[in-house]
Amino acid sequence: MSIAGLDHIGHKPGTAERIFGQVPAWLWFGAGLFLLMVIGGNRSLQDADTYWQIVVGQSIIDHRALPHTDIYSFTRHGAPWISSSWLAQVLYAASYAVAGWAGPVILAALGTAAAFALLVHILCRYFSAAHAVIVAMGSVLMSAHHFVARPHLLALPVMVAWVYGLVKASDGRRAPSFRLLPLIILWANLHGGFVLGLALIAPFALDALWNAQSPQRFSLTLRWAAFGIGALLASWITPYGWNSLLAARQILDLGPAMPLIAEWQAADFSSLGVFEICLFAAVAGALWRGIVLSPPRILLVLGLLHMALSHNRNIEVFALLTPLVVAGPLAAQLGRAEAVARTRSWIGVVAVVLGVVGATTAFAVSHTFSPMVSQTPAAAVDVLKARKASRILHNAGFGGYLITQGIPTFFDGRGELYGAPFLVKTFDALALRDVGGFLGLLDSYKIDATLLTPETPAAGLLDRLDDWQRIHTDGIAVVHVRKMEKTEPAEGAAR
Repeated sequence: MSIAGLDHIGHKPGTAERIFGQVPAWLWFGAGLFLLMVIGGNRSLQDADTYWQIVVGQSIIDHRALPHTDIYSFTRHGAPWISSSWLAQVLYAASYAVAGWAGPVILAALGTAAAFALLVHILCRYFSAAHAVIVAMGSVLMSAHHFVARPHLLALPVMVAWVYGLVKASDGRRAPSFRLLPLIILWANLHGGFVLGLALIAPFALDALWNAQSPQRFSLTLRWAAFGIGALLASWITPYGWNSLLAARQILDLGPAMPLIAEWQAADFSSLGVFEICLFAAVAGALWRGIVLSPPRILLVLGLLHMALSHNRNIEVFALLTPLVVAGPLAAQLGRAEAVARTRSWIGVVAVVLGVVGATTAFAVSHTFSPMVSQTPAAAVDVLKARKASRILHNAGFGGYLITQGIPTFFDGRGELYGAPFLVKTFDALALRDVGGFLGLLDSYKIDATLLTPETPAAGLLDRLDDWQRIHTDGIAVVHVRKMEKTEPAEGAAR
């Protein structure tokens, strides 16, 4: 038979190909992202805040009570402080109690993978699976810098589901269902970012009204207003009531302190990065295909872009939500993917899930997860404990580890507790932008020891001060203590 004669013969897939070919794209994508995050698990533990998040969660479990005042610092001890991420902290603490550091890694990977798998699932309703996966891959690359084991990762899938509910209502020129409200309740207990969920109600309502017929607009306005009021009240269903909303707002009041905190810094375009490349690709695609959005949707996209450009931590918000905002209008303009009858293989789905569980278990058992070494000054803290130091001035990144050791902190990652003036003054002092301010901190807070990175300018100044002595040095931290009359240097002190 000639080769041409074979053209009419179709490919007959084998059993395995049929089974796994019928596994939905969102599951493949979520499983792959989950495994990648587990394998690179130490990267999830590179943030010092993970330490104190777990400590707070364990305290809630042990005492069956939530914090209302600060008990972890000596500079703000007793000051009002609540944890708007209490539920996520409890989950991280419980996972750590069960599996050590593998627990928070797996939990963070699960939350992240669920969010992006849900994004693929939603986009597949508008476009082909291939296009949905490409968009989701770009979103992952833009967001990867913020994949750290903290409460925001557990809130990501809730955020996607909430915003998709608003998108569907806006596309359908109707008000959202009140069945969405449990999502905002969950979000409000997981992370303070629920404030964004409330803020997005208004622009989606405006979009729905923009495209509605004139006779419908009055009743539609009332229904959206009723939903907005219901969502606001629902967000108060936390152990702190409406104070959770106020606490989340305090973070945004840090003002001049924000540029001093890495995740609150503006996006950096001094060198070509993933965010810039993906942004250029999106702009080029919009120009090439002549994409048209309604004015409210344009404002939404620009608002999300402004957030991403203003603060690095908002890049994943832009990456996850922008595709949802533009999917409907884009599909209407370019044409939706043809509906294809899909036969789901539950055997394949179960096989993929079991395979992921098995691979995760095997890797977790054979691999040791550990937090970022540069945020874990274990040897230096042992020296401080031996000296019985109690009022320690330190870099912010060491605060989380000090909390795990039961040592009161000067400050830590809870910026809303300390406020902008305190943070600016402290960062300026440690960087010696204000030498007098640094010396003032030592005296006004009766500092008896310092714990600083070797690169901190203030560490070099302490070497030249007569009243201070360096007693420990390693690649992570240096320790200085006040000199005491007729006191010999600590045994084993580095010189």
